[in-house]
Amino acid sequence: MQTSTVVILGSTGSIGTQGLDVISRHLDRFNVVGLAAGGSHVELLAQQAAQFHVSTVAVFKESAAKALREALKQAGAGNVEITAGPEAVVAMAGSGADVVLNGITGSIGLEPSIAALQAGSQLALANKESVVAGGHLLFDAQVRAQQINPVDSEHSAIWLRSGTHGEVSKLVVTASGGPFRGWKREQMTGITPEQALNHPTWNMGPVVTINSSTLMNKGLEVIEASRLFDMPPSRIDVTVHPQSIVHSMVEFRDGATIAQASPPDMRLPIALGLSAPERLGNIAAACDWTKAATWTFEPLDDEAFPAVSLARHCLEASEKHTAVLNAANEQAVHAFLEHRLPYLGIVDTVREVLDEMDAELRGNPLFASVEEMSQLELEARHRADNLINK
Repeated sequence: MQTSTVVILGSTGSIGTQGLDVISRHLDRFNVVGLAAGGSHVELLAQQAAQFHVSTVAVFKESAAKALREALKQAGAGNVEITAGPEAVVAMAGSGADVVLNGITGSIGLEPSIAALQAGSQLALANKESVVAGGHLLFDAQVRAQQINPVDSEHSAIWLRSGTHGEVSKLVVTASGGPFRGWKREQMTGITPEQALNHPTWNMGPVVTINSSTLMNKGLEVIEASRLFDMPPSRIDVTVHPQSIVHSMVEFRDGATIAQASPPDMRLPIALGLSAPERLGNIAAACDWTKAATWTFEPLDDEAFPAVSLARHCLEASEKHTAVLNAANEQAVHAFLEHRLPYLGIVDTVREVLDEMDAELRGNPLFASVEEMSQLELEARHRADNLINK
C-alpha cells in the first residue's frame, strides 16, 4: 500500500487534532510532512511535530515563532524548520503533498485551499469558508476533476451517495438544532456565550459552536452543498435531527432516500477525506443495532432561527453576498463571545450589513481575484463593527 504525504492546516484545532488521531492509527498509510497552526498553542504544535517527526511547521502569527522554537526544543524536536506569517501557511498548503487537510477556521483558509489545489494536492476540506466566501475562485483552482474531498459530516454523507446527478431530486441536510432547539425568539434575549457554547452533541471550536447555536452553520452548509454538488438551493432542505446520527440524506426521483448514519464523531468524515475512495479501519464505533433507539426529525423554525433563510437569500443573490454574510457573521460572533453584542444581535447585524451593501453587491456579482474578495470582506467587517459599536 502506497504511503500518502499529508499536510495539516489548523493542526492544533478540533479538526487538526482529530485528523492526527486518525493518522496515528494508520502510520503505515500516512506520512505527515507539514503542520500549520495559528500560533496560540505552540506547546501542542511542538508536541505534534515531535510525535509525527514533521520536518516543517508554519505559524500564522509571526510573533509566535520564538515561543515555538523554545517549545520544539523542549519537545525534543529542535531541528524542525519554522516558517511564519500568512504567506508561510499558504506556501505549506501549496508544497505538493498528496493530501492537504484544511481545518483552518474562517475565510483566511481560502488562499491555502487554492494553493493546495493548484499544487495538485487532494484537498480534504473542512474549511467551509473556502466554498462560502471563495465561490468560483476555489473551484477554478482545481487542476483535475474531483480534487475536493468534503470533510463536514453533512457533505461527506451526501458525497457518498449512489446514483447519478440526474437521478437526485433533493439533498436533505440535517441539523442537531443546537442548545436552543425548541426555543422561541423571545426566549433568546438573555442568552450568554457560556450557554451558547454548551452544544448538546458536538465538541467543536468556539466560532463553529456559536454558529451551530444560531444555525448559521447550517445556512453556510446549504451554500456549501449547493456549490459542491451543483444543486440549486430550492432542492436543498434542512431538517432538525437532535440525535445527530443521520448526517444527511439524498432523495432520488423515484422516491427513495439514502441516509448516512453513524455516531457523531468527526473522525469518520476526516478519515474518509484523507483516504477516499478507500475506507480505513479502526476509526470509530458503529451504531449498535442490537439496542433500541429513536431518531426524530423536526421542521426548522425559521422565525426563531432565521440564519438559514438569510443564507439561502445570499446564495440566490451572488457569491459576493455569501462572502459578506460570512465576514459579517464572523465579526458578530467574536463580538458576542466578547460580551459586546447580545445573542440575537448576531444574525440581526449580518442582515443589516447585507441590507446596506445589497445594491453594490448586485452590480458586479463575481469576484475577479482573492484580493477583491478580501477587500469586500474588510468592508463587511468594518460595517459590522460600526453596527456593533452602536
